[in-house]
Amino acid sequence: MTTLLVIAKEPRPGRVKTRLTPPFTPGQAAELAEAALADTLHAVAATPATRRVLVLDGAPGPWLPPGFDVVAQCAGGLDERLAEAFARCSGPALLVGMDTPQVTPELLTVDFAGCDAWFGPAEDGGFWALGLACPDPALLRGVPMSTPVTGAVQRERLVAAGLRVRDLPPLRDVDTAADAHAVAALAPRGRFAARLARCTAAGGPVTGPVSRPVGPR
Repeated sequence: MTTLLVIAKEPRPGRVKTRLTPPFTPGQAAELAEAALADTLHAVAATPATRRVLVLDGAPGPWLPPGFDVVAQCAGGLDERLAEAFARCSGPALLVGMDTPQVTPELLTVDFAGCDAWFGPAEDGGFWALGLACPDPALLRGVPMSTPVTGAVQRERLVAAGLRVRDLPPLRDVDTAADAHAVAALAPRGRFAARLARCTAAGGPVTGPVSRPVGPR
């Protein structure tokens, strides 16, 4: 089976989902981040895996379900942190971020038979998932993160290394208020949708056109 990795930040006001502020308050943004992370972790918990690992910047809280090992993120840029997460794995591994609470166990159940890598593109040009049959940190180091071409560069890095790549469906990251409403509509029964409804009722925003940075955060 596969090791499932979730890379995340502790959902504390002012440290996560800062592009939701405004129109949400820093406290509401942290609540939404916590709900997104909880939905992601519960989807991972329901997915068959050899091991489940939360690669965390910060400290775990009551949002963490049982069955996860928690390891600290290393220092450095996002490419270094992702590379180090894979470096801790000795067999097939799939990594996801905390920005796609609409993810499901079905999406996360990948089979490496006949392929070397799985790639999940994000609608903003980044990627929401990356799976490697033989984790190699060098495949991530130096990939420019948070740009409109992050996903394309990362996928090309895999292809250039001679890997057989299969693609997962594209998903939308939650970075802005418009993203939040669109994603909540895709998973209306989740913790994230419920928390968004409460925040909106408390004076949250209406949606509008936005631009977004890229990559798992």
